Amino acid sequence: MSKKKTKKSVEDISAEEIEKKFDEGDEDILEHFEADTTVVRVLVDFPKWMLDVLDREAKYLGVPRQAIIKTWLNEKIREGSIVKSVAG
Repeated sequence: MSKKKTKKSVEDISAEEIEKKFDEGDEDILEHFEADTTVVRVLVDFPKWMLDVLDREAKYLGVPRQAIIKTWLNEKIREGSIVKSVAG
């Protein structure tokens, strides 16, 4: 019987190994990360002027308002120091 090659899990691989794999481009490194895709619905109140800005941007790009909100929030979160220290 041949031994089946198994992928290293998050616990089995060091940051240095992931960085090396990324630099070499020989493997998809995303398999070494766990992504929480849980969706939680929230209710947020926005002032009318803010909704007007969001709606103009959404109309210009041809996407729903929710897509603009998610994109802008994601960009702002990634600018923050907490995510930078966690995500590298």
